[in-house]
Amino acid sequence: MKEEFYTEKRWLNWMNKVKDSNFKLTEEDDNNNSGAVFIYIMDDVVLACLKVIARCEHTVIAPDAAIAEIMTIRSIVFAENESMGEDADLMLESLKTSLAAVFVSSQRYIIGIFDRESPLKEMVAKAIAAEQKEDLDEAFDLLSQVGARVIGGESLPEIGDIPYCMTAELMDGIDAISAAMLGDDSYKEDDGSVDTGGAD
Repeated sequence: MKEEFYTEKRWLNWMNKVKDSNFKLTEEDDNNNSGAVFIYIMDDVVLACLKVIARCEHTVIAPDAAIAEIMTIRSIVFAENESMGEDADLMLESLKTSLAAVFVSSQRYIIGIFDRESPLKEMVAKAIAAEQKEDLDEAFDLLSQVGARVIGGESLPEIGDIPYCMTAELMDGIDAISAAMLGDDSYKEDDGSVDTGGAD
């Protein structure tokens, strides 16, 4: 039976949790746990992508099949959702931007085409500069290469605060990859027979 790394049902379960959270953007959001659901969603999707990559590295699935699986996860995440309220919708759009970096970084890593030499901090700085010049494609391209290297095991350097922008949202996705790489690595050995996670 073909392994399912991520399902529409799983994503819709998360969307129901977002709806139930009645999320509101407030100054006191640090004390508002409703925002935590978006972090859990990010982690869940990142781990699914890393699981695909682990299967590919163990030659359980071929690279082209792994890329197709990442695209499948992306299509689930980027499908149109019903509105869950203005604040929740804004957070979800931000989350999807962050996850876009995860998907392209994953594909780059699988293909193996990315800059392996330039200092990561320098690449992030170039991405910020590119966005300031409104060259969003260049910013995205650079950050997806940073993400690929993080998947490859490199540590993300201390970047400091980035003003709110697309680069900052993309870096959130790469930070999530970095955190997952440092966390529980059972996804590397898990055979995929049991679907665990907070959404079920």
